Amino acid sequence: MPRFAYRWIALTGVAALTLALAAFATPQRARAQVAPTATPTPAATPAAPTAPRPFTVGLWGDVPYQKQGNSTQVPLLINDMNASNLAFTIFDGDTKDGSSACTDDVIGKQALDRFNSVAAPTVYVIGDNEWTDCHRTNNNSYNPFERLDYIRKMFFTQTASLGKTTMPIEHQGGPAQLYAENTRWTFQNVMFVTINMPGSNNNFIISKEDCTDSRTKRTPADCYADNTEAIARDGANIAWVRQAFATAKAQNMPGIMIVAQADPSFDLPETVADERSDPAFSGFTNFLNVLAEETQNYKGQVVYVHGDTHFYKVDKPLAIDTSAKGNQFIFTDPSRVIPNFTRVQTFGNSNVDWIKCTVDVTNPNVFLFEPRMIPIVPPAK
Repeated sequence: MPRFAYRWIALTGVAALTLALAAFATPQRARAQVAPTATPTPAATPAAPTAPRPFTVGLWGDVPYQKQGNSTQVPLLINDMNASNLAFTIFDGDTKDGSSACTDDVIGKQALDRFNSVAAPTVYVIGDNEWTDCHRTNNNSYNPFERLDYIRKMFFTQTASLGKTTMPIEHQGGPAQLYAENTRWTFQNVMFVTINMPGSNNNFIISKEDCTDSRTKRTPADCYADNTEAIARDGANIAWVRQAFATAKAQNMPGIMIVAQADPSFDLPETVADERSDPAFSGFTNFLNVLAEETQNYKGQVVYVHGDTHFYKVDKPLAIDTSAKGNQFIFTDPSRVIPNFTRVQTFGNSNVDWIKCTVDVTNPNVFLFEPRMIPIVPPAK
């Protein structure tokens, strides 16, 4: 019997003896001190825990493109998001087209003003058009590293998002420092992660011809520096993603959304070319291998959101080998898709539209997607 039970018995016995002695001495007074027996009140049944309420996220990117003349459409897109009661929005890269100058005003002030016109907190993911492709002569032959440094100092000096209202976010690097643009946060126990993985093969230069073609003034030394940077950043991206998965598993999170600008060229046989074996897409292979590995070792849902290709798409392009080789990750048939992985490709370029993502942890898929089409309004004459 527990020690506290003996103490209770002992105390009860002393109390009973005291009452008995008092009753012999002063019967009337003792009877007056005896309280009436109360009817026990049944214990209240604990209320069932309330399930988190669904919330919505805006996914957009690759706008405006000056060459498409669609700058007037972007405010209409933002107005539609502002009327949609979003928890936050994520812009997945390319604040300009790939053939216009990478000026401070275009990739800096104009983009910042645009993001801060969004009512909901907004997280910016860097695209290739505002840094890696700025070496092109039609971009005014900027140094890409200088442009990336400028963007870090312009957008990633605070521990909060952009937008009219803000939310706290975690950065991989210190303010305005290396990899400060890689962010993550949780909302209702769902993990959101962003990485700087741009198109143009993640800025990996694979040949001398690719390095010094007619569109650029780059030198072989410039391209060597590009590859050195790309290798380091790729490693940082992978470490950031692995940490996010570890946190999600430790905290039993039901879902992870990873957002980058690049279409990493998944290759299920929707194209004739085997993109996974093509060196032109080799800059994404390390990331895709880690993404497949981590997804298979995670019980929740995983979504990879990207821009770069400009057409709305939701599919399941990651697969594992079902042949005698065993459970080996591959991208082509014969294969079975990894069931808890989904890819989402956002609108862009001439398609100035956005995706409304509903996050509902009571739904087995967790993430649900709805394209939001913005009516085209001809510019005033």
